[in-house]
Amino acid sequence: MKIAIIGTGHVGLITGVCFAELGNEVTCIDADEVKIQNLKKGLLPIYEPGLQELLAKNTVNTGHMSQGLISLRLKSPFYPIKFTTSIKDGTKDAIVIFICVGTPPKSSGEADLSAVENVTMQIAESMSDYKLVVEKSTVPVRTGIRIKQLMEQRAKTKFDVASNPEFLREGNAIYDFMHPDRIVIGVESERAKNILLELYQPIKAPIVVTDIESAELIKHASNSFLATKISFINAVALICEKTGANIEQVAQGIGLDHRIGKDFLNAGIGFGGFCFPKDLRAFRRIAEKIGTDFNLLKEVENINEEMKKRFISKIEDSLWNLKDKVIGVLGLAFKPDTEDMRYAPSIDIIKTLQEEGAKIKVYDPQAMNVAKSILKDVEYCSNPYQVAEGSDCLCILTEWDEFKELDLIKIKKLLKSPIIIDGRNIFSKQEMQKMGFKYKSIGR
Repeated sequence: MKIAIIGTGHVGLITGVCFAELGNEVTCIDADEVKIQNLKKGLLPIYEPGLQELLAKNTVNTGHMSQGLISLRLKSPFYPIKFTTSIKDGTKDAIVIFICVGTPPKSSGEADLSAVENVTMQIAESMSDYKLVVEKSTVPVRTGIRIKQLMEQRAKTKFDVASNPEFLREGNAIYDFMHPDRIVIGVESERAKNILLELYQPIKAPIVVTDIESAELIKHASNSFLATKISFINAVALICEKTGANIEQVAQGIGLDHRIGKDFLNAGIGFGGFCFPKDLRAFRRIAEKIGTDFNLLKEVENINEEMKKRFISKIEDSLWNLKDKVIGVLGLAFKPDTEDMRYAPSIDIIKTLQEEGAKIKVYDPQAMNVAKSILKDVEYCSNPYQVAEGSDCLCILTEWDEFKELDLIKIKKLLKSPIIIDGRNIFSKQEMQKMGFKYKSIGR
């Protein structure tokens, strides 16, 4: 099928590359000329495990392919991904157009849909035959109605509008696309439904067909529920610390109940990233605009902020005065296997420590370049051991596998004092104490 993807951020690029892998003709469109030129050269604007290899596989020139690869490709159609800055050129031959542009939060928490509006107008004005326009960006419920109204004002041919929310976890996005828990499509015509069912036919997963408004709401409701689950277990962790209970054992005990499930029950310094904080606020704003108080979500946010403050208190308890103390930080990204620092807990924690006069040394396997534009007056180190050397304590803010394999004996020798404050519970409390560390974690 011929597909156009507008927006080459995390969602758009993953969607485009994966649809190409499934044998579709894909054109990725972005207004950023530099990004498009880099993508043509195989240079990615984001880090996502496996994406570089998949992009190379689907942009390779068949004239330079080995006979084995040609034979493999002959089993299914192979169309190299195209990249362009022109919506008119990029959508000309496509039957399906996915809108994957950013919907950043306004100061009120409401989603900024100006980019969605802009590309919708360009699509409508460029159309010369039928198109199925699919909103894949996370948008407030009833955005599809707005897109349809705008299209009706400007389009000179038939079209359909649909909603197909994404559920991609950064660090696992390719797997999530190819092996989703479910595929949600919101449609209002049989033609749109049949096109999307055919497009997703190669992926073996339950397909939930709804109206457009329900599909839009599913995304915000899903992310808000998962954020609620994280804040719930973090609130329980605070009770564990006061009573001597162990949050890991508590989480295991409740997570084995199939009605609850074990996922998102890992206590820590709170959630970050672009999706959960943004979608939580947007969902609250949606509720407010229709006259419904969703105070539960406000408390979810409050608990998330409280976890960062509690973590800083653990550092203060361990070091007493923070002024002129050297604090080592391992992990800057909001989660492992990504360079994404949007709303990462590390930002607020580090800036607060700096306000108290502490000197900060940091290391992250992927997020260092991004961090340099966000965190100032920080010493950026080339490895965890350089961070530990001469530091008064070591703080773990992201649960990278690399940190779980550290030579802790070496770390202990490098630190001024054997203090580790673990915001992600990656080590055994008992083992750390046996090794002579003053070790603090979350809920244990």
